[in-house]
Amino acid sequence: MKLLILDAGHCLSLALVREASRRSDTELVIEVGLALDEGRLEEIAPDALVIPPLARPISAEPSAVTAHAEAVEACMEACLTADVPLVWCVSDQLYQDGFEAPIDEHVIPAPRDESLRRLVATGDRIRAEHPRHLIVRLGPLFALEGSNAWLNELIDTLVAGGELRGESDVTFCPTSADAVAMALIGMLQQQHCGAGAWGSYHLAGTEPVSAYTFISMVRTQLATRLEGRGEHLELGGVKALRHHHDQPLRRVLNCRRVLAVFGVHQKPWRLELGRMLDAWCRANDRIRSDSEVEE
Repeated sequence: MKLLILDAGHCLSLALVREASRRSDTELVIEVGLALDEGRLEEIAPDALVIPPLARPISAEPSAVTAHAEAVEACMEACLTADVPLVWCVSDQLYQDGFEAPIDEHVIPAPRDESLRRLVATGDRIRAEHPRHLIVRLGPLFALEGSNAWLNELIDTLVAGGELRGESDVTFCPTSADAVAMALIGMLQQQHCGAGAWGSYHLAGTEPVSAYTFISMVRTQLATRLEGRGEHLELGGVKALRHHHDQPLRRVLNCRRVLAVFGVHQKPWRLELGRMLDAWCRANDRIRSDSEVEE
């Protein structure tokens, strides 16, 4: 199976590269940006085109949101011409006001924000015009490298002694980019073998948590690992924010359909976080050792 992945520097694109490198049944072609013409698509002739999500669209500049939506629609038109399936990953922030109960796949986002509505319109076009599509809504992604990785931003700020802020009244399900990559390739392998299960799916880590609690957990686990290695580093602090005083906002994706259709299980974000922090510590141990050798 050959996949064409756009936005090469995105944390999900890098995770897909890592996952494909561990397999012998998946070939990846990576493009730098989101621009793609029909000739290039026909030249590569992939079994699917994968577009990573625009991270944190709620806080993104409206022009960036519009540009992303327009690029996705241009890719969809190219895919239709070349008869290539389209996979578009989107942020759970499209459910701007959240829901008290877990959000099912059939619930189309209806945000108040005009920029977010532009992304919803793009999803409506894909559903209406391209029969072979996967729209995969994701919880907040975290990873150690790549754009929009989040976790690397948190670690860098903590290590530099900076203060992190997180909402204590916004609940979501943090999602490992590596887990998403594994799930996407597994889903597309089944589609490649004729499953034909196109449509919208949700994918997120297990255990809903507030942004403040997640960031606090990152700090606590990082501090524990550094102390275990004999490093005494004064990490930055974490401050709780409250924006929804009347009613906390819950943005929890129901991921039962991806399990029922593809057999994809959600991964616990705590285990994925611990694994990534261990990897970060090992990488920094190697960097420190190399520096000592040079000296």
